[in-house]
Amino acid sequence: MNSYRRASVLAVTAVAAVFGIARIGAQDRLRSMPGAAQYAKMQPLINSAVVSGAAQGIQWSDDGKTVTYNAAGRAYRFDLAAVAAKETGAAAAGRGGPGGDRRGAGSAGARGGLEQEQSEMPSAPTQGCPPLPTQTARGRQAYCIESPDHLLKAFYRARNLWVSNIDGSAERQVTRDGSEQARIKYGTGSWVYGEELGQTTAIWWSPDSKKVGFYRFDESQVKDFYVQMQQTQVQDAVDVEAYPKAGAPNPIADVLVYDVAGAKTTSIDARDGKPFDNATVGHYVYGIQWSPDGSELLMQRANRRQQIVEFIACGPSAGSCRVIVHEEWRTGWLNAEVDERTSPLFGPRWLKDGKRFIWESERNGWKNYYLYDLSGRLINAITNNASFEADRIVKLDEANNVMFYTARDGGNYLKVQLHRVGLDGQGDVRLTDPAFNHSVTAAAISPGNTCFIDVYQTHDRPPASQLVDAKSGKVIAQLAKSDTAKYEKAGFKPAEQYSYLAADGKTTLYGQVSFPSNFDPRKRYPTLVSVYGGPVLQNSIPTENFAGPSANAEYGFLTVLVSYRGTPGTGKRAADALYLHLGAAEMDDMALGIKALWNRPYFDKTRVGMYGTSYGGYTSASMLLRYPDVVAVASASSPVTDWRNYDSIYTERYMWTPQENAEGYDAGSVIKYAAKLRGRLLLYYGTADNNVHQNNSIQLIRALQDAGKSFELQVGPDQPHGGVNGQRMMEFFIENLVMHPERIVAP
Repeated sequence: MNSYRRASVLAVTAVAAVFGIARIGAQDRLRSMPGAAQYAKMQPLINSAVVSGAAQGIQWSDDGKTVTYNAAGRAYRFDLAAVAAKETGAAAAGRGGPGGDRRGAGSAGARGGLEQEQSEMPSAPTQGCPPLPTQTARGRQAYCIESPDHLLKAFYRARNLWVSNIDGSAERQVTRDGSEQARIKYGTGSWVYGEELGQTTAIWWSPDSKKVGFYRFDESQVKDFYVQMQQTQVQDAVDVEAYPKAGAPNPIADVLVYDVAGAKTTSIDARDGKPFDNATVGHYVYGIQWSPDGSELLMQRANRRQQIVEFIACGPSAGSCRVIVHEEWRTGWLNAEVDERTSPLFGPRWLKDGKRFIWESERNGWKNYYLYDLSGRLINAITNNASFEADRIVKLDEANNVMFYTARDGGNYLKVQLHRVGLDGQGDVRLTDPAFNHSVTAAAISPGNTCFIDVYQTHDRPPASQLVDAKSGKVIAQLAKSDTAKYEKAGFKPAEQYSYLAADGKTTLYGQVSFPSNFDPRKRYPTLVSVYGGPVLQNSIPTENFAGPSANAEYGFLTVLVSYRGTPGTGKRAADALYLHLGAAEMDDMALGIKALWNRPYFDKTRVGMYGTSYGGYTSASMLLRYPDVVAVASASSPVTDWRNYDSIYTERYMWTPQENAEGYDAGSVIKYAAKLRGRLLLYYGTADNNVHQNNSIQLIRALQDAGKSFELQVGPDQPHGGVNGQRMMEFFIENLVMHPERIVAP
């Protein structure tokens, strides 16, 4: 889920930065515990152990004959004619790789400000709209959007939409029935739309600045959820959110268009005249944008079950809509969210003519790219892979009728490869060596597409860079390699990757083990497993990017990552095993990943700890309760403990409703397993968490208490969605897995 992506656990030492947790100071027992001295000795060496050979700051000359780049702390200029690089000095401080543009609110050229709270904005800024902040507040939308010509602005005030000149003069109230009492609002979004459908704006100007589209939300049937805030103050406050839980009534979203010159508002018939119900394709309406020529308002719509998604075009004057692309997947779900980093259906990538576009789909069970035109005609499949996934589009060159894209077609699907293919789908060729994982950006490909800079690596080989011919895939020259002198001198050990079969007996999955620098294979070690879990995402699972030294391992642990069906590379049909059964198939797979290490003499299977935040907290608690022979100790931060407690859009995408899948909800509930607790559990929640509400933890606490089970609890006063203090977590693991493992009750 969108929310869970933001809260995945990284290294323990980065907890404060990731989650914004205050007062991260050392816990008072950790420094005297076993392994603390070794950790204190090695941890400062970790970040500087490898000087990366990955080329960054790549800049080609206009004629494509030379390229400059940084690597391993130095700056270089490579001459293609001489086939030689010349060092030009130290790498400029702060000069990184080319950054990608992030989609902003509104039409191209528009700026906006974010609605920070649900409370009403008193007025629009007198001069334009404030810049969009670098991070959108959870679930919020921009409240003020400038027109592309910067002469007008549309803004949200008192639950209605207003339009004015850019300086705030000549205000015009567009809607009038928005009110807190009626629970109607215009020009802003319902929280769950921002959280789970990627809607960071609810106002969209046409390219010619003559019309503005906007949302209307009816939340009259949505129950509010109350989060007590400021509990560390003398007086508290309450955060009130219309938050639809799984199976409960959803907000009704409508889209309207206001013609500025004619002062006329048109309602878009996004449901083709059908009623708002669960089956209607248009239960969810999102991903709104204008067509490049401004003649139509484009959007995506889905049924509540999110097994049907359509890309539609709507006339801004008549309000009628037509289907451009129809997607359907009845054995599982479609990812009905507009996030181009993770979603298979993030909307079109337009070609320059503004009429053709590239559409991403998993319709054959694997992600591929298809070329369409706005009439809805499928021109051709650009990629037609039937046994591996496309990964992402790297560069689109219409003038030369070519597209570069990455795909997971090596012998190991974790190793991403670069491909070149014609826009007509012809001449698809892999350009990189499948023995490695490859990273190539658009900026790394030369003008004219003659060659590219390739950063290649594996989990146990640090990044190196090379120049590669973009037609044949032949390596032209090696450009840089990582400096590992400090890594080797410190005695750090490379990570090891291994494979195992999923619970279906046929899907190959991967695990990864990291070792302490003083690893002795004659000893038996406790293990820490960092997890996230959940469909689609690539958090806390093995990759073929270089795995640097593990800080937690230096406390005297093996550190492990495991994977499961539903992660990138395993395919859509494998992910179907999770459908209606969250907390079952992926847990079964992860248990097998840990069991695959049982036969190693240095692996102590009785001393395995697991930790994670959000979905990772759910995974950790679930594994401890469902697989006590596999996981003995768990730290579960901000976990969903029963899917009935989470929001409708995310939960129902994978579980459908509790009314129609009660068995699946019961089987996936951590609370139902509370009486089976045998190991040691550390539970954490933040009191100001408006995403995974604290009632998840409270319900589990009650169930554990009713069952007479001992556990530990940490609370983050006034803290949002996030993880437990990392040092406190390490105290917990060392105490239970190293100092007093006898306290663990055998299963």
